[in-house]
Amino acid sequence: MTASPEHEFITRKIPHRPPFLWLDRVVELTDQRVRAEKFLDPELELFSGHYPDYPLMPGVLLCEAVFQAGALLIAEQSTRAGLIAGVPVLARIQGAKFKREVRPGETIAIEARIKEKIGPAWFLKGTVRVREKVAVQVEFSCAVKEANYG
Repeated sequence: MTASPEHEFITRKIPHRPPFLWLDRVVELTDQRVRAEKFLDPELELFSGHYPDYPLMPGVLLCEAVFQAGALLIAEQSTRAGLIAGVPVLARIQGAKFKREVRPGETIAIEARIKEKIGPAWFLKGTVRVREKVAVQVEFSCAVKEANYG
């Protein structure tokens, strides 16, 4: 199977790969915000264990989708600023709020915004929506570590 241009763009920016890549496509990318989407295939193995009789997308993986979107935004911002590419590593999670369930077969809309950058630290806020309703909100920070991937 050949990777789509969207997949190639994402994997050039961040080190995450299937089965742990939680972004399918970038919908919008600006200096301060990224919006992306991910279809949650009902055949994902995780749904057989979380939970067998009532499958739900784990909240921690919804947060991970936001973190990956934030990493992509940081990578793009760094490229535009002419900074050395690195790997954004999660440094802090705060204020995660889980507002609604996310089920197999749904498409999640993921958004991450930069709140501020202080030295090597990036402070962000993100949201996951399903059918235009907020499912998760989370604030987090990342530090960029030097690394080479591709």
